[in-house]
Amino acid sequence: MTETTQELKRTALYEQHQTLGANFTDFGGWDMPLKYGSELAEHKAVRSTAGLFDLSHMGEVYLSGPEAVTALNTALAGNFGIMKVGKAKYSLILNEQGKIIDDLIVYRLEEEKFLVVPNAGNAVVVAAAIEERAAKFDVQVDNASERQSLIAVQGPNAQDIVSKLAADQATVDSVTELKYYAAVNLVLGGLDVLVARTGYTGEDGFELIIDNDQAVALWEKIVTIGADHELVPCGLAARDSLRLEAGMPLYGNELSLERTPFDAGFGPVVSFKKEEDFVGRKALEALKDQTPTQKLVGLKGLGKRAGRGGYAIVKDGATVGEITSGQPSPTLGYPVALGYVDAKYSEVGTELEVDLRGKTLPFVVVELPFYTRAK
Repeated sequence: MTETTQELKRTALYEQHQTLGANFTDFGGWDMPLKYGSELAEHKAVRSTAGLFDLSHMGEVYLSGPEAVTALNTALAGNFGIMKVGKAKYSLILNEQGKIIDDLIVYRLEEEKFLVVPNAGNAVVVAAAIEERAAKFDVQVDNASERQSLIAVQGPNAQDIVSKLAADQATVDSVTELKYYAAVNLVLGGLDVLVARTGYTGEDGFELIIDNDQAVALWEKIVTIGADHELVPCGLAARDSLRLEAGMPLYGNELSLERTPFDAGFGPVVSFKKEEDFVGRKALEALKDQTPTQKLVGLKGLGKRAGRGGYAIVKDGATVGEITSGQPSPTLGYPVALGYVDAKYSEVGTELEVDLRGKTLPFVVVELPFYTRAK
């Protein structure tokens, strides 16, 4: 009996990555660039100049129709009726037990039209869940994940780069005046693009959603303009270290079907004020006044060695938690980690240890994020 392996999906930009000499990795069933050269150099470019990412493995699910708000309020944990057109909101999709299926971003594009962007590995599951939960409402669900690409420009020079794609001053103004967690449809480089001021790096930046057949043209225009702004193509390794410094959770690490929003510190993301009986509401209402058994915390290493995912967190010789993500911080110069610890050890300033393969080293609970960009 021969074992068959599923062929990895490729984005519309795969050949561009090959030309740039990318090292690829399997991420959520996609063949994605891990890095092009030095992941440390890519990380530092985003912090100091600008980085260019292909995030086309992410999903795009559109909901439109008279009952789009009601459908979303039933399908997801947030309240989308209070969103203004052009704004974005971080949210969660839960199962009946109140556990996290995925975290995602929701954009209100029009009064009756929304875009939901789930994570790569969960895009199919999330799209199917939304379709099922929205079936009884007057709303159309369009899973455009296979038809659209997502390109991100992140870093201090991101605004200058994206602005230079504009053909007129009005479009330049639309880019420069766009607020954080907001989005607008613009023509950039002669192409129709949904421009969102969002990101996963802790830096200022933009995420650009465009149809697949236009993605290469947009990517190449950005590369050309970026040559004068020290733009560096970046892979998923740099994206992971950047998001960790910014204290942003990764599904499969910090968020999973084993955790509720309360465990992860995302209680405020859940709206109990809205009328809709969203999936997971009953389970979370029973938990909302209880202290979670464990809480997600940030940990600063006091030595040089970093804790990694799966390493035990220890207090007085007893295991009290586990690291979910950890590595040396290129920006801060010391090890950082996210992890779940027993609630009584979650206060900032609590001194803990991490078992680094038989040797325990000191860590301390700190405020998140580890890194905050200068305004």
